[in-house]
Amino acid sequence: MSVSARPVDVPTLEYYLAASARSPIAVRLVLGHLLRSLRKAAGIDAETAGRSIRSSEAKISRMERALVACKMIDVMDLLTLYGIRDVPTRDRFEEMVRVAREPGWWHRFDGVLPDWAGKLIGLQEAASVIRTYEVQLVPGLLQTSAYTEALVRQAYPMSSPEEIEARIELRKTRQMVLAREEPPHLWAVLDEAVLHRPMGGEQIMRNQLRHLMAMARLDHVTVQIAPFNRPGCITGGFPITHLRFELPALADVVYLEQLQDAEYLDKPEATQNYRRVLDSLAQAALTPRDSLELLANLVR
Repeated sequence: MSVSARPVDVPTLEYYLAASARSPIAVRLVLGHLLRSLRKAAGIDAETAGRSIRSSEAKISRMERALVACKMIDVMDLLTLYGIRDVPTRDRFEEMVRVAREPGWWHRFDGVLPDWAGKLIGLQEAASVIRTYEVQLVPGLLQTSAYTEALVRQAYPMSSPEEIEARIELRKTRQMVLAREEPPHLWAVLDEAVLHRPMGGEQIMRNQLRHLMAMARLDHVTVQIAPFNRPGCITGGFPITHLRFELPALADVVYLEQLQDAEYLDKPEATQNYRRVLDSLAQAALTPRDSLELLANLVR
């Protein structure tokens, strides 16, 4: 569908709702983008907008950056301030606010899901392309249940059996994004060290490598191995996830995970820099065909 250049006509809003409906986080991001576009088009500064909703410039910034779920009364008051008064358009914004405030499916795993990780799941649900570079572990979307269990038991040795099962179920449910009717394209570059780290023992790792091979043969999954003997495969030594979206209202996002936190980057200069890093890694790594051959040799 061709999206109009006007950010608030009814067909455009319906397109955004339909295209981002899988993820409340995506709808929240679209809503923030539209509110910022309308404010700027109206020539109204954030301080004035904040006063109109009985709040501050900081709250407008949080709403426009999708750091908070927008309240219905705030959005309706802002639309009035920005000159958006026709009922059909306001109705679509109301629906967008309702969807954006709905909990994602991952909220039922709140007991084992860190606060900062839920956003990544929502973004993956909305992404059209997921690019990832891993230096230690098989990417979560490509793990077998046995590999995940071994990883969970090592990372959370004090977890109860119920917590372990919940973490495994969370990972399995996340992986369903690759099995849906219109899945994102997953492009994963793995440091060769990932293949030689026997998580869970030899048999579990052998089955994991077989699973990697099976996934790599899917049309929407690309797996490349960055071998030890190619200096161009050396980067900062940390995992990188880059997400791209079909929706023009959503900017690329880079996800960088640390031990107890994560960083989300969406400024173009930052995301483009990480995209260049991933491009360089993909160019230096083995081709997808040669990567499959390497995996097959390790399984033998």
